[in-house]
Amino acid sequence: MSRKYEGLIVLNSQGQDDGLNDLVSSVAKEMEGNGAKMDEIQQLGRRKFAYNARHLDGGHYVNYIFEAEPAAIEKIQSTLSLNDSVYLQHYQRLG
Repeated sequence: MSRKYEGLIVLNSQGQDDGLNDLVSSVAKEMEGNGAKMDEIQQLGRRKFAYNARHLDGGHYVNYIFEAEPAAIEKIQSTLSLNDSVYLQHYQRLG
């Protein structure tokens, strides 16, 4: 049974201002490859962190709203954890 999820992904966009849209769409394709069906992608923009973490002072926040099976969330998390551009990821079930 497919459920609706919201995934907040913080991307390490350091030095990639030109190809930011390509980076956002490539993360979406990785998620779709693991069973997600994208409904909406909201780019929330670059925000500074409260403190420097892992030599970064900020990241590009993107909110992915998608439908997927509950088991697909673990696959998506493990795949995106291998991506160097993904700094942080958090998923929440909607409704």
